[in-house]
Amino acid sequence: MAISAHDVFSETMTPEMIEASDRRFHELLDDFDNLQSLRKTLGLTQDAIGEKMGTNQVSVAQLEKRSDVLLSTLRQYVEALGGELELVVTFKDKKRARLKGFKSNADEKPVRRKTKTSAKITKAA
Repeated sequence: MAISAHDVFSETMTPEMIEASDRRFHELLDDFDNLQSLRKTLGLTQDAIGEKMGTNQVSVAQLEKRSDVLLSTLRQYVEALGGELELVVTFKDKKRARLKGFKSNADEKPVRRKTKTSAKITKAA
């Protein structure tokens, strides 16, 4: 029979130790300087992320170096990490607002944008 991590911790650690461990775990996941450090902390490779995103390792490396990323690309990356992207706005008075309109749109059909070529196509007379 499998033993859960909770059972092991309960048998080997005091409640205070478990609480301190949980706090440290959340501290480690709270702040990251960049996408690469988050990925490395989770023990994932650029190859693995690229495979889940449908791209390659080089593209993931380039993405991790960017400072300006599309939300849709960031969402894909976070989902490849096994997470879910949430956007939270924090105001000066420390009040927070979660923006819910940026969830995954995997079920929606992509919107086809007009290109210069398609915009010039006209009906023959």
